[in-house]
Amino acid sequence: MSFFTDLAHQYIDGEWRPGKGSWDIIDFNPFDGEKLASIPVATADEVDQAYRAAERAQRAWAGTNPYARRAVLERALHLVEEREPEISDAIVAELGGTRLKAAFELHLAKEFLREAIQLALRPAGQILPSPTEGKENRVYRLPVGVVGVISPFNFPFLLSLKSVAPALALGNAVVVKPHQNAPICGGTLLARVFEDAGLPPGLLNVVITDIAEIGDTLLEHPVPQVISFTGSDKVGRHVATVCAANLKRAVLELGGNSALIVLDDADIDYAVDAAVFSRYVHQGQVCMAANRILVDRAVESEFTEKFVAKVASLTVGDPADPATQIGPLINSSQAEAVCTLVEQTVEAGATALLHGRADGNLVSPSVLTGLAPDSPVLHQEIFGPVALLVPFDGEDEAVRIANDTPYGLSGAVHTGDIERGVRVGKRIHTGMIHINDGTIHDEPIVPFGGEKSSGLGRLNGESMVEAFTTQKWISVQHGRSQFPF
Repeated sequence: MSFFTDLAHQYIDGEWRPGKGSWDIIDFNPFDGEKLASIPVATADEVDQAYRAAERAQRAWAGTNPYARRAVLERALHLVEEREPEISDAIVAELGGTRLKAAFELHLAKEFLREAIQLALRPAGQILPSPTEGKENRVYRLPVGVVGVISPFNFPFLLSLKSVAPALALGNAVVVKPHQNAPICGGTLLARVFEDAGLPPGLLNVVITDIAEIGDTLLEHPVPQVISFTGSDKVGRHVATVCAANLKRAVLELGGNSALIVLDDADIDYAVDAAVFSRYVHQGQVCMAANRILVDRAVESEFTEKFVAKVASLTVGDPADPATQIGPLINSSQAEAVCTLVEQTVEAGATALLHGRADGNLVSPSVLTGLAPDSPVLHQEIFGPVALLVPFDGEDEAVRIANDTPYGLSGAVHTGDIERGVRVGKRIHTGMIHINDGTIHDEPIVPFGGEKSSGLGRLNGESMVEAFTTQKWISVQHGRSQFPF
């Protein structure tokens, strides 16, 4: 595939070039182990070059008519639409994403581009009154300058684009560091789209590298004023600490341990469908995935039987096959970690209604029940195809169990009474909750983000304006002020 030869480079100041590091990041197909690309890493000096190029280019871009900025994003959208089959193939090859997952990611990517197009015209200033006679207070919305974006491997095209497009639309420049397992889909593929859309050189730079090479250079560098990070809470805490020490704004979209709650009056068949999708889409490698399925004891038997039967019917295999529903995990370390977690949980007393096994990076689904309340697996994020079934007695216990986690990203409540679901949902300490639906949702104009260890700040819609612009007060004194001396 030409993407993995043409785009296996650093992209700095409008130039495609090899990194100057002494070692390579190897990009593998997680299903069959094929070597897709070998990319020499960027050095700390090249990160500096990327940020300096962004700083230079941003000055003119900030003064560009927002309608002209909007036109670049419109062309980028058209290019994504034209190249959708090729981008889908890249997602399947680089991420082990199924055809369904690729279509889902690209659908959302196009929706977020459409919103970014509108975002270019959205920032509005204000004129505010003053207690001082003759004074006019003007408040301007201005771009922050340069934004650093660090994206994950699971939905890399979407989650890089989600910060890159709004930041550019609002007059900023961007430096992206994609995850090492997704350097093309999360980085240089996006750079090629914007390059072909006519984005001026230097405004979008991609550095493919690793902390082992550059340390905290990406975070500590004096140029970027905002760091947008999507990834684990462990790394997110480090990002937040470094940003705070350097007085930078950090927008953090971190992990989750979502609960999908099935109340006693739920539509069981529908709840089963929602729960299976929410847990197993993209092999469970989704921050919003329903790790924990909480079921009222009144319907536990019926739900469990139908849930296990549906999970057992899922097709595991080649993600390029349209019939496949469960593809490979991103790498062998992740596959081994998930299998070890299942084994340890069963050894500790849990019952495996389905016991998944590994075949290379393919891991078949597991369904575990009979977990002790203090089982470690109930309190952590599982980035793999493992569902935990937990019974409860009544709403209060469901809320208590759902909140018994350090995370608070998403969740769902299934019930025959919508307002009952809303009441329960308000009691769950998460940034998002969905009534009679799955846990995995993202929409361009709705605030997206988590509570507790699931992140800081929000993205999407007006939250993008807050994230990637700053306010400036300019007062104008009409007439002469009176000074006390």
